[in-house]
Parts: sequence; C-alpha cells; structure tokens
Amino acid sequence: MSDNDPKYVGDEFVEEDETVVDEKEKALEGMYDLVLPPGVPHKVIIEAIDKFNLEVTTRRCAIKTIDVEPDNLLVLRGDLESVNNAHDFIYQKMSERFKYKRDSK
Repeated sequence: MSDNDPKYVGDEFVEEDETVVDEKEKALEGMYDLVLPPGVPHKVIIEAIDKFNLEVTTRRCAIKTIDVEPDNLLVLRGDLESVNNAHDFIYQKMSERFKYKRDSK
C-alpha cells in the first residue's frame, strides 16, 4: 500500500507483504551474532576476529545487574559455523585464564 492509495477504515490492520524485505535485512541474512559479555579481554576478542574472519559491531542490550541504562555490547558477526567456533575458542581461552569448569550433566 503506497501513500497515494485511498485509505479505508481497518487498513491499519492489513498485514504487510512478507516478500518486501529491507536491504539491511537481506545483507544480514545467514549471519549470526555472538554477543560478548563485558570483561572479555581485548586480546581474546582480536584473536577470535582474526582466526574466524568475523566482523565487529555493537548491539544495544539491557544489562540485568543494577539499575543502569541500556548499553552497547560488542558483537561478533559471521556465519553460524564461524560464530560457534569463535564461541568455543573464547570459552577455551577464558577457561585457561580463569580456570572455568563445565558442568558435566
């Protein structure tokens, strides 16, 4: 529905055509995000970016700690396999540094 088409009562409830996809959304198709929590060392992030060919961006997220404003968190973006591999790599590096242990259930 364009701006020049006549408007009728109830038109605001007509669903938009799902085939119309934003160019921005098309560019992100098949891309996945790995949101990094605050405190991940920059060295680890840079290693993951280089090793898995990921792009860095930010995402506005509410942090559930204390009453703070929503903050921009770092995000690594790429294909699913690269993002999953980066997740495992970052977890491994952080485990080595801080002696994390996975729960075996």
